[in-house]
Amino acid sequence: MDYMVEIESVIYQYKNNEEEDIKALNDVSINVKEGEFVVVIGHNGSGKSTLAKHINALLLPTEGEVKVKSMNTKDEVNTWPIRQTAGMVFQNPDNQIVATIVEEDVAFGPENLGVEPKEIYSRVEEALEIVDMRQYSEKAPHLLSGGQKQRIAIAGVLAMKPDCIIFDEPTAMLDPSGRKEVINTIKKLNKQENKTIVHITHFMEEAVNADRVIVMEAGKVVLEGTPKEVFSQVDKLKELGLDVPQVTDLANLLIKEGIDMPQDILTIDEMVMELCRLK
Repeated sequence: MDYMVEIESVIYQYKNNEEEDIKALNDVSINVKEGEFVVVIGHNGSGKSTLAKHINALLLPTEGEVKVKSMNTKDEVNTWPIRQTAGMVFQNPDNQIVATIVEEDVAFGPENLGVEPKEIYSRVEEALEIVDMRQYSEKAPHLLSGGQKQRIAIAGVLAMKPDCIIFDEPTAMLDPSGRKEVINTIKKLNKQENKTIVHITHFMEEAVNADRVIVMEAGKVVLEGTPKEVFSQVDKLKELGLDVPQVTDLANLLIKEGIDMPQDILTIDEMVMELCRLK
């Protein structure tokens, strides 16, 4: 089996303001297959963003190993190839936009890689097409909505031709419309472009379409499985201070009232089918 990301027994330790040792990651082991769509959830301080930065070699483990396409992040010669292989999209799109024209911003990454101008033009056109932003190629980024800016940031990463894209809470600063735009783009990248996706989020609904969901708490992996396997454990998730998709929560309440239906309902369509079955 080909793994895009291999995280083995990783500990990441740092000192806080009181000079106390803090383990942001505590013996974490995760493998991500090529082409897989993995969502990592957990509340603030659970270690999920720290994990994301290890995949991109922005952070290096105190103990253990992280490999991206078999390249060990601790080996300095691998740092640049790893960042070309695993691109990263951050929470605030304004922090990733560097140019005053959309197409120039998307071209920034390939230019820094030394790509030929003709190839850069081709990559920019392709990346903007994939994120449905080609009609905005000559616009100023500051005139775009939050969701559009984030799609431009994604296009900038795509233009560097990564095999894997890590999204570190990319919808946290967006309104519902912008969130929907970005999530649809992420799903398209995985299903149509066959990109390996690692998506860090605290919005439970964004995990429904993943291949696998990983739940983190206090630097550890505490739950892992398909969305149905994870979200059917409603009480366990609530003990961890996490929500579940609203439809799943409703199903759980109905079950507690004695209504016979599955615990692993994730979507409105599934709920409607079950309610119709009960008639």
